[in-house]
Amino acid sequence: MKQRIRVVGIIRNEDGILVFKRNRGRSESPVFWELPTGKIKFGEQPEEAMVRSLNEYTGLTASSIVLKDVITFLAPEGSSQLSNLYIVYEIGIKNEIKPVPKDRYTSYKFIKDFTNLNIHLNETSLSVIEIVEEKTVSNRSSMRDTANSVIINVDGASRGNPGPAGIGYVIYDNSGKIIEQGGEFIGFATSRMAEYYAMRKGVERALELDYKTVKFVSDSLMVVNQLLGIFSIKNQDIMPIYEDIISKITGFEAVSFKHVPRSENVIADREANIAIDNILKR
Repeated sequence: MKQRIRVVGIIRNEDGILVFKRNRGRSESPVFWELPTGKIKFGEQPEEAMVRSLNEYTGLTASSIVLKDVITFLAPEGSSQLSNLYIVYEIGIKNEIKPVPKDRYTSYKFIKDFTNLNIHLNETSLSVIEIVEEKTVSNRSSMRDTANSVIINVDGASRGNPGPAGIGYVIYDNSGKIIEQGGEFIGFATSRMAEYYAMRKGVERALELDYKTVKFVSDSLMVVNQLLGIFSIKNQDIMPIYEDIISKITGFEAVSFKHVPRSENVIADREANIAIDNILKR
């Protein structure tokens, strides 16, 4: 499967989020707008690529750049599918924001309300806005069913590492309301394996409920970055469940994986530990 990797910047002020109009090239090409986007050149770090692309295409100089999220989803390309990996940054600009579009872009504007657009955002920006910013875009293509988008927090726990282990999950709707939560005892396992089993449970439950667009949230940086392809897998015991998850997520139209601190994953952690306690108390 092909993979496309891009860096994407989110620049905002009181007028909204900054987007740029793409140079049409050939006059018959459709008109699209997008968040500032760039490719990573050989030898560049993603952050360096974002700063360079921003200056080359918009004339803007970043005063600050903070990693906001990394998202991945599958999109059709001809008769196959293309894996998209977008590294998203929140960017601050020196002094007042006054872009000078060039080469790639011809003009710019700020957008505050994405529910009533009269412009066409490209696929990259549509996905970033909906998944990262958690906003609904009015001219979204039918490829995504945003009404079904949910957030699923997962967590794994092991007493002893390895030891008695459990997994937990919580499903939230777009408004943050809990739809479902639960946990399972998975036997004797390491904390690493428990985190992966928890992620697989979240994926399987989302498929059972027929969700199309899902953001999976975990407090395991290792699991998130391995699923995003940022970290390599060195432990062969993980590989079978990793490959199972990768195979299963092709059943979604869009999926992202996000890392959060443990303090933001309390309910899933509690479900995992309740599952262990219920077995140990018997």
